[in-house]
Amino acid sequence: MNPSLDLPGLGDRRLRLPRPSGGDPGALPVVAGLTLIAVVFGSLNGHFLSSENLTNLALQMAATGTIALGIVLVLLLGEIDLSAGSVSGLTAVVMTVLNVREHVPSGLAVLLALGAAALVGLTHGLMFTVLRMPSFVVTLAGLIGWQGLMLYLLGRDGTINLPFDGPVSTLSDTWLPTWLSWAFVIGAGTVYLVTALLVRRARARTGLPVSGPVPLALRTFGLVAVLAAAVAVMSGDRGVPLTLVIFGGLVVLLDLVLRLTLPGRWVYAVGGNAEAARRAGIAVARVRLLVFVASSVLAGAGGILAASRLSAVNQSSGGSDILLNAIAAAVIGGTSLFGGRGRAYAALLGILVIQSVANGMLLLNVDSSVRFMVTAGVLALAVAIDSAARGGRR
Repeated sequence: MNPSLDLPGLGDRRLRLPRPSGGDPGALPVVAGLTLIAVVFGSLNGHFLSSENLTNLALQMAATGTIALGIVLVLLLGEIDLSAGSVSGLTAVVMTVLNVREHVPSGLAVLLALGAAALVGLTHGLMFTVLRMPSFVVTLAGLIGWQGLMLYLLGRDGTINLPFDGPVSTLSDTWLPTWLSWAFVIGAGTVYLVTALLVRRARARTGLPVSGPVPLALRTFGLVAVLAAAVAVMSGDRGVPLTLVIFGGLVVLLDLVLRLTLPGRWVYAVGGNAEAARRAGIAVARVRLLVFVASSVLAGAGGILAASRLSAVNQSSGGSDILLNAIAAAVIGGTSLFGGRGRAYAALLGILVIQSVANGMLLLNVDSSVRFMVTAGVLALAVAIDSAARGGRR
């Protein structure tokens, strides 16, 4: 979804990206796909929709989903970040080395590690904006180089265990009490409604089209119903995991930043048409630099969540198929590969699709080769839908 952008602070120069007149399916294909996945795997294996399995699914998606949030930002610019997996592993290793070997307090170690991730993103951004190197090459070099640095920091042992009773390890073993989970549902519905009303009033003041009160009420009710169902299901097991709340909070925060702040609108403008954004007075290089920094920080946060779940870091941290799943989640969730269109919620929807498919096939004892091919097929279908929608808008 690419909303019309009316950027203030530019005098009489206004950059307005047109709302797609047709052909944009939005999140409907993803929602339909999730429904189909639930029906198919739920009928083939009764354990798929159980409270225990869905709670485990929520735990599995938090780390990779957080990395996918950073990929969404870069894709909005029409660029790519291939280093997200290596950056996530490096950040987790830096945090663990500081905490375990150097005895830095856990909170400070996390902050310092995220600061290191920000420096990595700044390096990528400068290479891209100042040296004008393609983002593909910059982040491909980062993928290799940061993985090498991670292995160097790990040393010969190759594995560093986190204290099992430490704050980082207990993060993935913390569950919200039932009353707090329901309070989050009510709070999320209230925040969504208030934000939507503020946006509606702002659009009405500027003469932009607004939806009626009935669609707004239906969307709010739908959101609350989905969240309530999720809380009810997970409360049947251990409850709502804290890591899922952290991931969900990051999704909401990033969505609000992209939709309601000037820098967020600049990201859409630069991704939609960089030259038009430049002529409108937007500092294109600064926006790109900021996005690469944010992408690396989110990748680092995902790496720390992954380390928390394993209570350790090793040579495979940030490796395997983490990067591929993060990119696939962003695209499957509805973020355009051509830039300028997408929402932060794409990371949540996309990673939910990928993890649900993988989880369902694991329960059915499907061979890993088939799982890879199915994931590839889902990704290809998502890109085909994006391409078709882009052609329809043209």
